[in-house]
Order: sequence, then structure tokens, then C-alpha cells
Amino acid sequence: MHHHGYLWTGPKERFDDEALRRPPHPDPPPAGSRPELIERYRQVAAEFSTSDLPPLETAYWLVKPRSSVRGTWDEAKEAAAWLGERLAEYAPRFASESDRNTARLARLVNAAAGQLHAGADVSYGYYLERPSHLSLAVVTCSPNRAIPELACPVA
Repeated sequence: MHHHGYLWTGPKERFDDEALRRPPHPDPPPAGSRPELIERYRQVAAEFSTSDLPPLETAYWLVKPRSSVRGTWDEAKEAAAWLGERLAEYAPRFASESDRNTARLARLVNAAAGQLHAGADVSYGYYLERPSHLSLAVVTCSPNRAIPELACPVA
């Protein structure tokens, strides 16, 4: 078992486009569907796995471009340490003052280490100023517990 780290920051409006953050339905719209529905399905089918947008389900980071992987670790503690470093880096920009609390962030990192050690994924999101959004995730591979059929992007 190993872990991959992912980080995304960007405009809140782009993050809020949830259709592009979901995998396309396995069946396309039936013939005769409204043209805008067919076009939206085509867009999602073409862009979901190539887009850098954070998926709604953490495990789906595994289908994103390999260039999205920010780090790979064999040990859960190392992956959690990376999360802690990123949280410390971005905390001054968190929109909510309570999210900047260092004791709270330390508890999140400790909890993440335990979850990752148990084979679970970890995902955190924060609104930043401007408004922007920060998405941090560590996904467990070999196999992923939530969606075992997803291939690992980096072995």
C-alpha cells in the first residue's frame, strides 16, 4: 500500500462546477434527448479524467492526469506530514479564522495519519481569500479501499 498526494487551488466558481467534478454516467443520454443534455454529457465525458479539478469522490483523483500527483509515499506518516506542511503553508490565506487554528490543524494531521494507515483516503478543503478554494487529498493505492477497480496512476 502507498499514498499519492494531490493539491488544487483555483477560483471558487470553477470549483463549484460540480458536473465536471463527477465521473460521467456509464450510459450516455438516450437518443432524442435535449441537445444541451447531450452536449453537457460529452463535455463531462471528455474533461473529467483530463481536468485538474478535484473530484467529488476522493478516490477518483486516481483517474486524473499523472501530473496531478504531488507526491508518493509508502508510509502514512510521511503522507500526513506532507498534508501538514501544505496546511501550514496555506493557513494564513484561509478565509475562516477558526480554520487557521494551529492546534486544530495538528489534530487533523494526526487523524489523517491514522486514516491513511488504515487504508482510507483523506481530503480537506478550504476557502481562501479572493474567493478561491484549496483542495488537499491523499489517496491510498494498491488497491483503493473505496473504489478498488481504479488503477494506480504511479506504481
